[in-house]
Amino acid sequence: MSREYDLVILGGGTGGYVAAIRASQLGLTTAIVEKGKIGGTCLHRGCIPSKALLRSAEVYSTAKHAEQFGVLTGEVSLDFTKVQDRKQGIVDHLHKGVQHLMKQGKIDVYDGFGRILGPSIFSPMPGTISVEMTDGTENEMLIPKNVIVATGSRPRSLPGLELDGSQILSSDQALELEQLPSSLIIVGGGVIGIEWASMMNDFGVEVTVLEYADRIIPTEDQDISSEMQKLLKKKGIKIITGAKVDAESAQSKSGEVSIQADVNGQVETYTAEKILVSVGRQANVEGIGLENTDIQLEKGFIAVNKALQTKESHIYAIGDVIGGLQLAHVASHEGIHAVEHIANMEVAPIDYTLVSKCIYSSPEAASVGMTEQEAKDQGFDVKIGKFPFKAIGKALVFGESDGFVKMIADRKSNDLLGVHMIGPHVTDMISEAGLARVLDATPWEVGQTIHPHPTLSEAIGEAALAVDGKAIHS
Repeated sequence: MSREYDLVILGGGTGGYVAAIRASQLGLTTAIVEKGKIGGTCLHRGCIPSKALLRSAEVYSTAKHAEQFGVLTGEVSLDFTKVQDRKQGIVDHLHKGVQHLMKQGKIDVYDGFGRILGPSIFSPMPGTISVEMTDGTENEMLIPKNVIVATGSRPRSLPGLELDGSQILSSDQALELEQLPSSLIIVGGGVIGIEWASMMNDFGVEVTVLEYADRIIPTEDQDISSEMQKLLKKKGIKIITGAKVDAESAQSKSGEVSIQADVNGQVETYTAEKILVSVGRQANVEGIGLENTDIQLEKGFIAVNKALQTKESHIYAIGDVIGGLQLAHVASHEGIHAVEHIANMEVAPIDYTLVSKCIYSSPEAASVGMTEQEAKDQGFDVKIGKFPFKAIGKALVFGESDGFVKMIADRKSNDLLGVHMIGPHVTDMISEAGLARVLDATPWEVGQTIHPHPTLSEAIGEAALAVDGKAIHS
């Protein structure tokens, strides 16, 4: 059986289903092909479940230290089964919401694995989608005018280090733990690794992080990285940087697993109950029929132009499968951008320097724009404003006063180049800085914004004033 569509989307994750909704709004007949559950990695194996676990860990840690707020709780215990049940309840609720949006938009969802066919009896151009249905029924043939590939990514492992799902885990597998380990080695100190380190530490797990680079979260500003490392060590997390892990050295025994790493020329052995491998993600490009097209790969990701078109101009690609910033909100924005281009709307290329990035550890970190080093490397004469949360009344009220806001500006033009934060609830605060970047605001303009008192956002206003040495409470 064959059906024609204006648009078929391979992958029903955040980027895919958001693109489908926008296409429906524009009157395009639209279908999604998804081999798993609509909502994809972010909803089922990433953003949402991990943040649900992080929230439980935060509440547990707060309850254990409630006495500092004058609240006497007695002995605090953790029921990890209920933690997992709560996580799954949130995921299920949101899953139903996305399913409702598909029905509301009259978007056809095919439960199966889609492959792009080359020129055939269905179409003289590559792009017909053959769907191998999950229920085993006859393949469906979808004949679209346009295709969006939104197949996402999966956790990467190290060659020679097998993810067995028992003692050596990916982040996907770790989300399904039925009970907490007593100790955990995390290979990789990037964003995902640091979130897991913070979470597990708050749950009471002994955590060791092995990071290959000379600092954790190496893509973030140096000051943020240093502060994060200091605060995580203060919480009791062991962090080893410059660790060249020998993947093939991993050995599993009953109840424990060990791995070796070369640290400054000295080979060390690290042992824990489990190992979590967090060394990035790889694109899902296998088996989807790219070989039947002129679509090209670059370093394992689908190559696209500024309009998100592949070498086949009617086939677009978005989200993790094209690399770059592998973030759910970026995939969503790219999906909307691609659909509007398909609909012949006038769209400007995406400026990825305007994207806000968040780390949901404890403490949180968030950023937008250039780091100090990036700005200097691009030839800017920078001026810096920093303001600590310890000088903010609301942070003291919260009992979380570590961290700061850092603002980077061009001394010549006064343009705002980047904003970096670490501390309480900064992932909720970064959008103000993101808006300032979109509007091309100067630090002076941000500083002239009257921030309500007492709020954490006062740190943004003070940091903006500090760029020109005018902070009030420093």
